[in-house]
Parts: sequence; structure tokens; C-alpha cells
Amino acid sequence: MTTDLNLTECTLCPRRCGAARGPERGGGFCAQGVLPRLARAALHFDEEPCISGKAGSGAVFFSGCTLKCVFCQNYSISHEGFGRCVDAGRLREIYFELIEQGAQNINLVSGTPFVPAIIDSLKGGLPVPVVWNSSGYERVETLKALEGLISVYLPDFKYMDGELARRLSGAENYPEVAVNAIEEMLRQTGPRPLYDENGRMLRGTLIRHLVLPGQLDNTKQVLRRIKWDFEGTPVSLMAQYVPMGRAFDYPGIDRPLTQAEYDEAAEYMQRLGLENGYTQELSSATSRMTPAFDLSGVIGSAAKNPTQQENP
Repeated sequence: MTTDLNLTECTLCPRRCGAARGPERGGGFCAQGVLPRLARAALHFDEEPCISGKAGSGAVFFSGCTLKCVFCQNYSISHEGFGRCVDAGRLREIYFELIEQGAQNINLVSGTPFVPAIIDSLKGGLPVPVVWNSSGYERVETLKALEGLISVYLPDFKYMDGELARRLSGAENYPEVAVNAIEEMLRQTGPRPLYDENGRMLRGTLIRHLVLPGQLDNTKQVLRRIKWDFEGTPVSLMAQYVPMGRAFDYPGIDRPLTQAEYDEAAEYMQRLGLENGYTQELSSATSRMTPAFDLSGVIGSAAKNPTQQENP
């Protein structure tokens, strides 16, 4: 594992902006500084059963994002940067506060802009698995810096259609980047997950794909690529799409997913033989699944926040 990551000219994500980053602000695509900016840290029960379990996942939501999807359900943190900065010491305290509440893992959501500080916060290890909850848009070099610290990788695999990725997420190279990233994740965790007696994933990689309305061809391309390259890796086919963020400005995704669309995607996944994974009820698709980004769990008596600003 290496922690020699350049922060003066940031290249942590595939965009490799080369942006200078101060403690709290940066000039790059994510606009984040080097100190982790958090919007929420709390038990979360809406992940896959092997992640949330009955006790809940200790989800730490980081602000800023390397994609900024127009339909993002976490728009206030991914696009608008809501949150508060903490240092690596406070971040580690938050992990243990969540573990004391019963968290069965620590679930780091969209932490890529803050990898060096996260590495510092994980030194010494944790008594529960650490989950890297990611858009899938990751540099292999950055993932290698996390080797030995992450127990479970939870990447999205959003697109195999590069033009769709460009239009909706500003990342035409998403398909090849995501494939390379997932290959590295599987190299680190192994091709078959390890579970405990209660079905909790202790080590492994679980690939997620959100079915978008009107984009079944893209979904089928993604599922075929998983079959060809990552067979045996569990897949979560998500039905939870509802128009949020700027989705109403994009014809085709300005409506909810239909039951017929999701059923066709699920049947295609079954025909491919991708049976090691999860499907959802369409009734789960609701904006209420978006957590309250209200700094819950972020501020503590031991917090060492350099400022009290809540936005970059």
C-alpha cells in the first residue's frame, strides 16, 4: 500500500484535474479541499441485506463527487457541496461512535476526493469491515492506495454506453474506467465474497446497477459485461430510480422507472445466469430513501473543525 498521493496537483480521480487544493476548498471538478467534508454519519438500513443487515450500516456520507450525475438523489452534497470539514482524527472518532451504536460495518460513501485523509483515519484498523461505496468512476492507482484497508467494495456500474455517460454524468470514458476499477477491486478482495453465519459480507465486491427509464439497452450492455468479465460476482439490480436533481431537464429520464422496464431488466439478468445477487421491488423507488443530510453524527465534542462553514 502506498500513501504517496499528490495533493498539490490532484490526480485522485480519473479526471486528474491537477487542481491545487487548500484545507477546505479546491479548484478542481469536485471543488473539495483536502479535509473530508461530511454531510451525515449515521446507521443506514437501505443497503443490500449483506451490507445493512439487521443492525444497520455505519454510513459516512462525504460531500463532493467525481461524477455529478444529473439525476443524483444526493444532489445537495454531490453538486452543492453541503457539509462540514473534519480532520482525520475526528473521522476516526466518528467510526467508533457508529460502531458503539451497533454498526455492522463502516460504509464510506463517495470518499474518493479525500482518500489521503481516509487512509490516515483507518490506520490501526477497525473491529468491523470497511465498505468503499463508490460510483465506480475510480483510478486504479488510487484504489491501490486503499489496499489492505477496505474489506468490501460496493461499486456502481452505471454505463456501458459512453455517450449516455457523457450526457448524464459528464464522463464519456466511464465504461472503460469502471471496468478497470472493478477489476482492481476484485483483485484486492478475491472473486468470491466471504460471508459470516448471518449473511453479513465480511470481504468481497458487490456490483450495483441502477436501471434508468428508457435505457434498457445500456442496462443489458452492463449486465453482459458483468457476465463476460465478472461472472460469479454478486450483482444488485436497483429499481429505486425516481427523477431528482436536474433529471426533469433531460427528456427520457424525467419520469419514474416502470414495472415493465424493471421486469425486462431482471428477466434479462436471469437469462444471463447472473443469479448471485439482489433485485428490488419497484415500490421501493421513493425520494424518502434519500437520507437527511443534516450533519447528523458529524459534529462531536471532540471535533476539530477548522471552521463552522457548512458549504464550500
